[in-house]
Amino acid sequence: MKKTAVYSALFIVLSFLYVILFTSFLVADYKTYIYSVILSAATVFIIYKFVYLRSIYNLVYGLYLDRHLIFSLAKNDFKTKYAGSYFGIIWAFIQPIMTILVFWFVFQVGLKSEPVKNVPFVLWLTSGLIPWFFFSDAWNNATNCFIEYGYLVKKVAFKVSMLPMIKVISSFFVHIIFVMFMAIIFVLFDFFPGWIFIQLAYYSFAMFVLVTALSFITSSIIIFFKDLSQIISIILQFGMWLTPIMWSIDIMPEEYIWIFKMNPMYYIVTGYRDTMINKAWFFLNIKQTFYFWLVTVILFLIGAVIFKKTRPHFADVL
Repeated sequence: MKKTAVYSALFIVLSFLYVILFTSFLVADYKTYIYSVILSAATVFIIYKFVYLRSIYNLVYGLYLDRHLIFSLAKNDFKTKYAGSYFGIIWAFIQPIMTILVFWFVFQVGLKSEPVKNVPFVLWLTSGLIPWFFFSDAWNNATNCFIEYGYLVKKVAFKVSMLPMIKVISSFFVHIIFVMFMAIIFVLFDFFPGWIFIQLAYYSFAMFVLVTALSFITSSIIIFFKDLSQIISIILQFGMWLTPIMWSIDIMPEEYIWIFKMNPMYYIVTGYRDTMINKAWFFLNIKQTFYFWLVTVILFLIGAVIFKKTRPHFADVL
C-alpha cells in the first residue's frame, strides 16, 4: 500500500513539473502562463483520479518481463504472414516501393515538382513516406491482433497484452530494412547525413511507442465495435495527406501551421527529414519534443485503462 502511495505521489509531482515545463515553452505572457499552470494542475488531478496507476505499471512491467517471448513471437508472426506465397516476404517491400515510385513519377515527372530546399524531391519524399509506412502498417495490424489471434485470447493462461506489441515489432522488422533502403538512396545521391543518421533510432523508438499506445486503444475497442477498422482506414488515408509528407509545411499560412503540428506524426516525419536532410538534432526542437511525449504518454495511459476495463470481456465477444 505504501509503495503504491509513493508511486502515486511521484506521478503527481513529475506530471505537474513536466506540464509546467512544457507550457513555459509555449507561452510568453505571464497571465496566460498562470492559466496554463492551473489548467495543467487540473489535468494532472483528473489523470491521477481516473487512471489506475497499478494497472498501467503492471501492463508496462509485464511487457518488459515477457520481452524475449514477445520478440520470438514477433519473428514468427513476421515469417508466417507471408508463408505460402511464392515470393514470401518480398511482398512486404514491393507495395511500399511501388507507392514511392508512383508518387515520385506523379509529382516530379508529371507535375514537375521542384527540389525542396535544394534537395532532390525523391529524397525529400522518401524520408517522409518511410516512417508513415511503418506507422500505417503497424497500427492497422495491431488493431486487429485480438481478432486475428482469437484462439489465444480465449486461453486463460496466455497474456494477451503481448499481442499488440508483437504486431508492432513484426512491422518494425520491415521498417528497419526500409531505413537501410533510404540510406542507400541518399548515398547514391551523395546526400548521406553522416553520424547524425543514428538519430533515426530515437525517432523510430518514439514512433514505436506512439503506435503501441494507439494500438492498445483501438485493439481493445474493435472487438466490440467492428466498424472501427473502416474508421481507422479513413483516418490513415486523410492522415497521409494532412501530415506534410507529399507537400511542404512552408506553403501554409503561418497562423495555420500550429494545427498541423498537433498531429504527433508531424513530429516524426519532420524528425526523419531533420536527420536525413537538415542534419538537426531532436533536442533543438524542444517544444515539439515535449508536446509529442506529452500526447504519447496520455495516449498510453488511456490505452492501458481501456485494455484493463475491456480485457475480461474479450473471450465472451470473440
